[in-house]
Amino acid sequence: MRGQPGKSATEVPPETSMSVIKQLLLALVLLFVGLVGAAVLVPAARPFADRIGLSAPLERLGLISPVAEADAALPQGGGKAAGATAVVATEPVPEQMNDEVVSVGSARAIRSVSVSSEVTGRLRTLHIASGDFVQAGAPLAELDDEAARIALDRANVVLADAQATASRLAALKATGASAGTAVQEAELALKTAELQQRDAAFILSQFHLTAPVSGWVGIWVADPGDQVSQNTELTRIEDRSTLIVDFRVPERVVQYLKVGGQVSASPLADPTATLTGTIKALDNRVDEASRTLRVQAEIENKDDAYRPGMAFRISVAIAGESHPSVDPLAIQWGSDGPYVWLVRDGKASREAIRILQRNATSVIVDLAARPGDLVVSEGVQALRPGAAVEVSSASANTAPKS
Repeated sequence: MRGQPGKSATEVPPETSMSVIKQLLLALVLLFVGLVGAAVLVPAARPFADRIGLSAPLERLGLISPVAEADAALPQGGGKAAGATAVVATEPVPEQMNDEVVSVGSARAIRSVSVSSEVTGRLRTLHIASGDFVQAGAPLAELDDEAARIALDRANVVLADAQATASRLAALKATGASAGTAVQEAELALKTAELQQRDAAFILSQFHLTAPVSGWVGIWVADPGDQVSQNTELTRIEDRSTLIVDFRVPERVVQYLKVGGQVSASPLADPTATLTGTIKALDNRVDEASRTLRVQAEIENKDDAYRPGMAFRISVAIAGESHPSVDPLAIQWGSDGPYVWLVRDGKASREAIRILQRNATSVIVDLAARPGDLVVSEGVQALRPGAAVEVSSASANTAPKS
């Protein structure tokens, strides 16, 4: 069959849409009436009404009694009150907070030495390539030393002649054929020749560069054939097996730091990596401008994974103040924030808290607890302020483990 012209086969009639809206409104009204009825007729539903904010409007309308009036209706006298709520509660345990100071510092090698020539000359040979590891005392490079060798050979000749002259005159003096003055002059000439020979040998040695420390050779700034000036840095040797990281901490934690204390380090280039180090040195004064103290930490560079100059995030754990800790199950949440239920003088008391630190098995909180107060960890759903409470004897002296 063909549909009527101008109408879609899937078009919903307006009457059907209005019917759906009416049904939804009716459902909401019935739900609200049910909640009000439960709050008025079922006492056990009172805590739920408190949490959703329904109790206050119903109290103002006179449909339910305020908590204080309800408490007055509870039986008085010794022993367990009728209708007391059974709960599991423990004493809050003082626990020390773990504060953390985080800073960023730059790393440097534990040893870094500049390599330069003490003489001017032409670079002849490089024995170690850039980036290679070298042992202390190993040859690094050689400069053209021909002139220095000639000077040493000349000094050796002069020394040999002086030795021969001194020996000859000494023999003549023994026979009385030589004057003492001539012998003294020969001995002076011998000592002068020895010093000249030592000086020539020392100058020759300066044309041969050796590694002052063990470490990795940096990039050479000169190539064989280049003219090298005196005291010009040719490369650096750095022992980066251990890195030194300089960082700063605020003055409020200075008293908690000690040489040998542990730190945690993560390179900014690889935040997932975590390294362990120790405090090597503390500066002797606080910087007055920044109110910070300079600290040095040693970090073992296993597998030569990191380089001097890299930035590291340094974390130092500081033992903080002591505050009450409670079972995580005791923490409740309301419209005004977290709170716990206390058992105070046999009755329930709702106390607002401030969470300071969460641990694996406990939560450290700022709580205004009195001596003898117990924190409820089980049975909180049925509690209301001022209600009589029966604490399990097995839990009265049991504290959460930290």
